[in-house]
Amino acid sequence: MRKLENSELERKSIEDFKKSEKTPIILVLDDVRSLHNIGSVFRTADAFLIEKIYLCGITATPPNKEIHKTALGATETVAWEHNESVLEVIHNLKKEKITTLAIEQVQSAVFLQDFKVEKDMKYALVFGNEVHGVSQEAVALCDGCIEIPQLGTKHSLNISVSAGIVVWDLFQKLHWPK
Repeated sequence: MRKLENSELERKSIEDFKKSEKTPIILVLDDVRSLHNIGSVFRTADAFLIEKIYLCGITATPPNKEIHKTALGATETVAWEHNESVLEVIHNLKKEKITTLAIEQVQSAVFLQDFKVEKDMKYALVFGNEVHGVSQEAVALCDGCIEIPQLGTKHSLNISVSAGIVVWDLFQKLHWPK
């Protein structure tokens, strides 16, 4: 077994990325404090050709040196927009017939492994603040909630880890088997 060289990875150029068909997933970050979390979510979005990221409330925006440290250029490829109100973003997404899902621990949440995707739908995943999670108002506005099952003593995962887990799960359910 041999580790591949960067030249063998067939990376897309920024222009090719922007022209590529996107995965029908939108990410919504609401009041995410950590610049490293924001950058990491950008990098995950780039890896899976995510359509767009909405940065809401206090969530910082590019250009930002600390976001760049973990995004490694993904802020140049992934489309993003800032909006002060996550509720306004969710309302607008729902008007566009996009299924909105809070990633949160709530009554009647569907465990991630049990969530069934419909391949002709577009999904917006709402991730909340590192301490308080997705606000109750945003949860109530969403079409549903997905929970990542956890068995340890902690009751939450880092937001960038949660985003990576959920995006990968939905990505593979949308793309495989074809």
